[in-house]
Amino acid sequence: MTTYAIGDLQGCHDEFVALLEQLDFDPRRDHLWLAGDLVNRGPESLACLREVMALGESATTVLGNHDLHLLAVARGGARENRKDTLSAILAAPDRERLLDWLQSRPLLVRRCAGEQGDTVMTHAGLLPQWSVEQAAGLAGEAGSRLTGERAGAFLERMYGNAPACWRDDLDGIDRLRMIINVFTRMRFIDAAGCLDFAAKEGLDSAPPGFAPWFQFPRDDDPWLLFGHWAALQGETPASRVRAEALDTGCVWGSRLTALDLGSGRRISVPSRQR
Repeated sequence: MTTYAIGDLQGCHDEFVALLEQLDFDPRRDHLWLAGDLVNRGPESLACLREVMALGESATTVLGNHDLHLLAVARGGARENRKDTLSAILAAPDRERLLDWLQSRPLLVRRCAGEQGDTVMTHAGLLPQWSVEQAAGLAGEAGSRLTGERAGAFLERMYGNAPACWRDDLDGIDRLRMIINVFTRMRFIDAAGCLDFAAKEGLDSAPPGFAPWFQFPRDDDPWLLFGHWAALQGETPASRVRAEALDTGCVWGSRLTALDLGSGRRISVPSRQR
């Protein structure tokens, strides 16, 4: 069995199909890890959602910020943004089944590999101050609220930039919002693990005192897979951890990339987006 990790689809269905063909992917034999943001901005979000869901146990995906935005629009009272491409999902006859499936996706997936250490995938990354065990527990904590009876009320209050710094004694909506923001929105942080939410471009856009989260050391050594940051174009310069950037900007006209977790080889197909 070969496991491939693939960056943000964001509605790029034609490229996803082309990449699977390039990989000679067989769902009876192979497995996909998808770094979240299956939907939005691209032209075929509905097709992407249906395609990944149809793969069943052959595909594992984490929630990204655009996936959560879809859920907030559909079930949390949020408004669509001008650039959203979610209308086909919201009008689909199978929308509730698709949304139920998406809402049950985790924020973190983990594979233990003995002496080789853990392989961990989240959408945006892993806060250096969190151990893998702590991060897995926090992901489960927030995931329980996303799938609980009051998930709609939580989705209504999920958005916000405060708090920006993690503390173990955070509780209530502040705690859950911080967890969600780390896993789905994080790019630049400072040495204390505080997040900056304004800078979204390349490394030269870092505010004073901030750096990419992967340029800070950790006490453990997991292999970290993440998407979210298309401006990196698959690179993690000056990284002090084992980190793989998977989002190579397909929706912005670059390419869609898969990483063979066994060999470390990267396979890409060009974007068809303007």
